[in-house]
Amino acid sequence: MAAFEDELARLVKPGARIALADGVGTPRVLHGPLSRAAKGRDVRLVLGWMPLPAPDLDPGAFADVRVLMGGPGTRAMVEAGHAHAVPTRLSAVPALLRGPLRPDLVVATVVRRADGLRLGTEVGYLRGLVDAGVPVAAVLSSGSPCADAGPALPGEMVTVIGETGDGPGEVPTPAPTAADVAIARRVARLVPEGGRVQVGPGRLAQAMVSALEVPVRIDSGLLPDPVVDLDEKGLLVGEPVAAYLSGTRRLYEWADDRPILRPVEVTHDAARLSSPDLPPLIALNSALEIDVDGQVNVEGIGSAAVGMIGGHPDFAAAGVRGRGLSVIAIASAYDGYSTLVSRLSRPVTTGSHDVDVVVTDRGIADLRGLDRPERRRALLGLWDGEIAER
Repeated sequence: MAAFEDELARLVKPGARIALADGVGTPRVLHGPLSRAAKGRDVRLVLGWMPLPAPDLDPGAFADVRVLMGGPGTRAMVEAGHAHAVPTRLSAVPALLRGPLRPDLVVATVVRRADGLRLGTEVGYLRGLVDAGVPVAAVLSSGSPCADAGPALPGEMVTVIGETGDGPGEVPTPAPTAADVAIARRVARLVPEGGRVQVGPGRLAQAMVSALEVPVRIDSGLLPDPVVDLDEKGLLVGEPVAAYLSGTRRLYEWADDRPILRPVEVTHDAARLSSPDLPPLIALNSALEIDVDGQVNVEGIGSAAVGMIGGHPDFAAAGVRGRGLSVIAIASAYDGYSTLVSRLSRPVTTGSHDVDVVVTDRGIADLRGLDRPERRRALLGLWDGEIAER
C-alpha cells in the first residue's frame, strides 16, 4: 500500500483533477492510497458508476468531488453533501470529460493479454479518455477477466504502479418478488424474436432478462448475470454489446476473453441504437415512481439518492424511434405506497414522450398514439386510481 501511495503521490499533481475508473472493476486497492495522496493538495475527483460500497475512498481528502452516475459507492457522500451529483445522461458524460470536467489523470485497473494491456470489466468512458490523451495510472489485476472488445491500450499512456490478485467486486441480486415475476412475465411478451434488448441494474431488471423466452440480442449499458442463463438456454444471439459487466463470478468467468465491452460513445450512441439496419431495440427500464402524465423518476425519493440517470433516457429515447419500444416496468406499490404520483419527488429523468408502454404487476398500459388526457386515463386505470401525493 505504501508503494501505491508513493507512486500516486508522484503522479497526482497538486490541483489536478482525477477520474477514477468505475464499475465493478474500480481499483479498490487504490482507493485508500489515492485518498491519502490527494489530501491537502487541492486535488479534484470525478466518479462514475459505483455499484458497490467504497469505504476506503475518502471524499474529504479531495477539494471537490463530482459524481456523474451514482450508485451505492457514492450514495452516502452525496446525501451528506460531500460530493456533487451532476445530472447528466450517460451519453453526455464523454463531452463533460472532454470539456469542463476533463481530468489530468485516470486511475484504473488493467489486465494483461498477449497483445498488451487492456481494460477488464468496464470500458465505459475510460477508453475515450485514453484516446483523448489522458494518461492512466493503473493497478495490474491477475484476478480480473478481460471482456474489452477494443485494442490494447497504448503502452506509453499507462503507468503500472503495482499488481493485485483482487478480482472485480460481485453484485449479488436478491430473489425476485412476486410483483417482479408478474411484471417480468408481461414484459417478456413484448419482446420479439431476434430483437435487441436493453436492461438496467437491479432485481427487477434481472427478472426481466430471466423471463425472456425467445432468442434475443443484448445491446445494453450493462450486462447482468441472467445473460449467462440465456446463453445456456440457446436464447442469446451473437455476442452482447455493453459498456459494463455487473454480476457475480459466474458472469465474469463466462465473459472472459469475449469481445463484449465497448465505449459509451458506441453503446449509448442514439443513431446506432435506433438504426433501421439493426433489429428493433426493446428498452426495458425500471423506475422509482411515475407521474400521471407518464414522466419518470429514477434518481431518488425525497433526500435519498438511491438511483442515477445513467443510460435510462438514452435507451428510452432510442426505443421509441423506428421499430423499437420503450418499456417502463414498475411495481404498482412500494412499502404500501403507490408508485403512481401526482407530482414526482425529484426532477424528471425520462420524459413522458419517451415512454411507449408501462408494465406493472397489475397489467399493461400501452400509451402509443394517445393524447395526454388519454395517457392519464390509461395510467390511472392501470393503478386503479391509486395515487400517492408527494
